[in-house]
Amino acid sequence: MPAYWVARSRIDDPVEYKKYTELVPQIIASFGGKILARGGPYRIMEGPENFTRFVVIEFASMEAAVACFESPAYVAAASYRRAGAGVVENVIVEGLLPPIGA
Repeated sequence: MPAYWVARSRIDDPVEYKKYTELVPQIIASFGGKILARGGPYRIMEGPENFTRFVVIEFASMEAAVACFESPAYVAAASYRRAGAGVVENVIVEGLLPPIGA
C-alpha cells in the first residue's frame, strides 16, 4: 500500500535551508519516492498560517518512507535545517489506493 510523506515548513535561513533541499531529492529517489508537490503555490483553506512551504512525496509503502526518513543520508541532510535554518512538521501516512503506475 502506498504511503505519503507530507511536510509543512517555514524557512528561517534560506542559504542554509537550500543546502538541505539540494540533497533531499536524490535521497528520496534512492528509496523509490516520487515528489508530487514541492514548494509550489498554495492556498491555506483553514488553520494557522505558520508554514509557507508544503511538500508531498509518494512511496510504495510505509516501510520505504520511514526507511528514507531514518536513513543516515536524510538525517545528515536534515541537520542543515535542524540547526536553525527552518521549522518542519513531517508526517507519513499510509494511503488507501495502489501506488501510481501499479
